[in-house]
Amino acid sequence: MTGKGRRLELAEAAGLVRPHDTVACGFAAGEPVGLLDAIGARPDLEDLTILAGLLVHPHAVLGNPAVRVLSGFFGPIERAARAQGARVQYLPVDFHGLERLGLRMRPRVVLAVTSPPDREGWLSFGVSPAASYRPFLEAARDPDRLALAEVNVHMPRVDGLAEFGRNRVHLSEVDGWVEHAAELVTLPAGSPSPPELAIARHVAALVDDGATLQFGIGAIPDEVARLLASGPRGDLGIHTEMVSDGVMRLHAAGKVTNRKGLYDGVSVGTFALGSPALYGWLGASPDVRMLPVGAVNDPALMRKLRRFVSINGALAIDLAGQVAADHVAGRQYSGVGGHEAFVVGASEAPGGKSIVCLKSTATVAGERVTTIVPALPSGTLVTTPRHHLQWVVTEHGAVDVSALGDADRARALAGLADPAFRAGLAT
Repeated sequence: MTGKGRRLELAEAAGLVRPHDTVACGFAAGEPVGLLDAIGARPDLEDLTILAGLLVHPHAVLGNPAVRVLSGFFGPIERAARAQGARVQYLPVDFHGLERLGLRMRPRVVLAVTSPPDREGWLSFGVSPAASYRPFLEAARDPDRLALAEVNVHMPRVDGLAEFGRNRVHLSEVDGWVEHAAELVTLPAGSPSPPELAIARHVAALVDDGATLQFGIGAIPDEVARLLASGPRGDLGIHTEMVSDGVMRLHAAGKVTNRKGLYDGVSVGTFALGSPALYGWLGASPDVRMLPVGAVNDPALMRKLRRFVSINGALAIDLAGQVAADHVAGRQYSGVGGHEAFVVGASEAPGGKSIVCLKSTATVAGERVTTIVPALPSGTLVTTPRHHLQWVVTEHGAVDVSALGDADRARALAGLADPAFRAGLAT
């Protein structure tokens, strides 16, 4: 053991991991790049399990046969590593379930990326408390476990709420900390395609004054935010898993009042992913709070929100209303994340709407195919079941299927398909 609050070199901190051990860490901007690389340089690992998700660097540790990675959300790194034979498995769990699992599994070592300490010695989890904040604090309080902080000068300080620990930990509580400067992963802004522009227009039309908003990732949610920022709607609230540039844009346009019924007065999220400008804004904004994922993604909390609108994507939907958003035809593409939780929470909130968006066609192996299908492709796993589905939007329109019988639902969904494929969907 190191003694609390001790500054360590990277190799020294990595040496605290045992050859047989369990390690948990954050993801995306909260990925401890330096510590994972240092652990990967260890020649003596024998059976190491790493609990992570959405890795943003191809760490050497992924190719070590003594290392098993359980990822709660696949990205390009996990997909590539798995294809190359690495011991990378998808952990079938939603985002706030990943936090519960981290608390229940009690990994011996928990890693986190933080800001540098302030004058009083507080480290901020910055833009990514997510599913690792609470497990990190639990490990820090357990004499038989280790909580190691990777202090990154590029991590902004972002406040939380007092009842959830203010998104920070004191130096005196951690078992050790290292310094490693790494630019935070950014999400390049893309130009939406004509179908995405049309989808965004349909979605924006469903948002009323006084709505509370949750945005998923991608060009469509970003375009929805742009339309709302420049449009007539106002008095909006933000309660979202991911804080994006679109959220910053809505604040800048004066559209956000956060009179939403829960966490009033501030926008809340559990991680941020976007541009360097977004990270800079978050570090200076008093209007955003970062909370642990269980304080954001729980549908029981969402039911308290005023006119809650969730906006999420899908890869395919069948005519029964089953949604494939993370796994298609035997391939793990991403993860369950907050998809089902927000679909459920928004549809059950007073005046709420859950919206699932998808382009009506996709290109697979050079062939244009429909994403509205009679049945999901063989080997596909359902992300969100048919009985939770409410609004579905493609570039061809928007339909609330929640009160439609099975035959009418199938016809309504077929009407959202590309015209070239509708005849094959007739029931």
